[in-house]
Amino acid sequence: MADSKLLVPELSEAEKMGAETERFEELLLQASKELQQAQTSGPESTQIQPQPGFCIKTNSPEGKVFINICHSPSIPPPADVTEDELLQMLEEDQAGFRIPMSLGEPHAELDAKGQGCTAYDVAVNSDFYRRMQNSDFLRELVVTIAREGLEDKYSLQLNPEWRMLKNRPFLGSISQQNIRSQQRPRIQELGNLYTPDSLRPEECREKPHLNLWLEAPDLLLAEIDLPKLDGALGLSLEIGENRLVMGGPQQLYHLDAHIPLRINSKESKAAFHRKRKQLMVAMPLLSVAS
Repeated sequence: MADSKLLVPELSEAEKMGAETERFEELLLQASKELQQAQTSGPESTQIQPQPGFCIKTNSPEGKVFINICHSPSIPPPADVTEDELLQMLEEDQAGFRIPMSLGEPHAELDAKGQGCTAYDVAVNSDFYRRMQNSDFLRELVVTIAREGLEDKYSLQLNPEWRMLKNRPFLGSISQQNIRSQQRPRIQELGNLYTPDSLRPEECREKPHLNLWLEAPDLLLAEIDLPKLDGALGLSLEIGENRLVMGGPQQLYHLDAHIPLRINSKESKAAFHRKRKQLMVAMPLLSVAS
């Protein structure tokens, strides 16, 4: 297990900067620059033509917004779970379920009244789309995730209220999109990671929501939700070769997670994101577990 002192200065430094996002984005940009270039121009990028599905109408402070929910067989499907299992995962705030999506660029269009508006194309897996057609629950979930994804990617503020257009599967034209030929692996076990602290129910410390993903074959990223904290003061973080341990101030939080990958703990970096109230950790990998 790595000495926590190696990472605590990173947290304290990020706390004082007042621009934690820039620091962490710079870290990730340096670590994944080649991968990002490959997504748009390299052999790992594939151009797809999404097929129309349905269109929803909402709005932002700038005006009307339409979201074309499309589909393509080239986009990987989410994990195959039942609606009951998914609902339980969402209620328990687990991080093991993701819906892969391709978020297209905004394009200016005219609505039915000839007024200017903005449209976005969001594509999901075709088989999953067909399943979604028969489920109001999945449709609501996909629209919510798509809206939040667009807000995050383009710094938007979209009205959560929306309605589906009748007899109009899309607005404007659906453009081609670039996706990774090899999608980043999903760690399916995230919702059930072995956590020693979960075996001690008498502990009153809260186990925070953990979200992990492979940004590149040699880079594991983590987001740990800490809604009760305003900064990194009092946080401790220890990273071993296959283990992440985090402690919160005043014993508010405790996380002890086994990670089925070999982590380069000496090169790992962390920063606290004030706005999101998240601890963000970048962990280079020694090798990917088979």
